[in-house]
Amino acid sequence: MRRKIVIGLGITLAVLVLLAFGTLAVQSARATRPTDLGLVEGHLRPCPNKPNCVSTQAGDDEHKIDPIAFSGTTQQAIERLESVVTNMPRTKIVTSQGNYMHVEFTTLIMRFVDDVEFAIDGENKTIHFRSASRVGHSDLGVNRRRMEAIRSAFKD
Repeated sequence: MRRKIVIGLGITLAVLVLLAFGTLAVQSARATRPTDLGLVEGHLRPCPNKPNCVSTQAGDDEHKIDPIAFSGTTQQAIERLESVVTNMPRTKIVTSQGNYMHVEFTTLIMRFVDDVEFAIDGENKTIHFRSASRVGHSDLGVNRRRMEAIRSAFKD
């Protein structure tokens, strides 16, 4: 009897997990590209009050991440950044104009899309960025890890 209860609970849990992932997958498929991306007075938009976003311009520890430093010209930094992101899987550069770049990263299995924005500050030799998931609440640290990987690849 106890075994039947355990098996029943396991099946119920599996169904609930599948439903949750299915719901997120449907939300992701329906999510459209945000229309409010871009620089506002030279700054990226703030992160929403969710843990699935990181930004070099955030004021709180949950969302704050260090920018990427560079040497050389702004154009060299832009070219290097484009090279780094295009060599990453499931990446699409949506916009690359002047000192701004918007890139979409799509996850392998669930096809979630994360919007990553870069603002190149040539005067201070710094690349600011914001990386946010389009749907859901938590991304289990995916955006932070991706941006650290981009920083590491940029330095190599």
